[in-house]
Amino acid sequence: MPTAKSARQTTRETAPRKRRPRDSLSRAVILEAAEKIAERDGLEGLTFGALGTELQAHSTSIYRHFRDKDELVLELIDSLRARSYGSELVSTGDWRDDLRLISRLIHEHYLRYPAFAMQMAARTTRRPTEFKNVEFALDAFRRAGLEDDEAVVATRVFGNFTRAVSALEASLQVLPDEERTMDELAWAVEYRHLSADDYPNIHRVADKLRPVGDPRLFFDGVEMLLESVEARIAAKKRKKRAK
Repeated sequence: MPTAKSARQTTRETAPRKRRPRDSLSRAVILEAAEKIAERDGLEGLTFGALGTELQAHSTSIYRHFRDKDELVLELIDSLRARSYGSELVSTGDWRDDLRLISRLIHEHYLRYPAFAMQMAARTTRRPTEFKNVEFALDAFRRAGLEDDEAVVATRVFGNFTRAVSALEASLQVLPDEERTMDELAWAVEYRHLSADDYPNIHRVADKLRPVGDPRLFFDGVEMLLESVEARIAAKKRKKRAK
């Protein structure tokens, strides 16, 4: 039996529409419509048929600008990044503050567009804003004193952490209110009543436990990663002095 959502989508795709003026489509116009559809119906609702209805154009005309849905989604992800924080990604001159900056901007971006969070975290867009992000992080780690091989690993670890935790927090935003409330209550209530015999460590810190969506956790994690980098650099300097 079709859901109300699928019925609405079918109605939109089959409803009569006016013909759009010839040659009035562009990549920018299509991306704007794609963002609107995805935020309304989810990425699963972002089809070329839905785009055609939204744009009052035949769906085949979309293929003149995008090879397929995957190319469209990757372009959309990168364009959202550029619009969201591209102009703010400017070095402070301090590698630690630069990494704090990029992590904060990406974190805010994910929370701004929760409907795209999992795709943003998992996909490699191979586009300008992504390239700029990687270049910015690599430069910061090299200025910190890491060798190339270490900087590559650090960039990947830092990027994975930033995207994964940001996506997790963003996904909590799109959970049904009841499910999100129950999960939050579990940390506030159920964990505090676990047996000290069965779970001694949880019982010991029960009143200090933070829920999964606690916003402080992301920034605490960033600082822990920066401290790890500093510790590695200090250890390397000690090793050199000892030779």
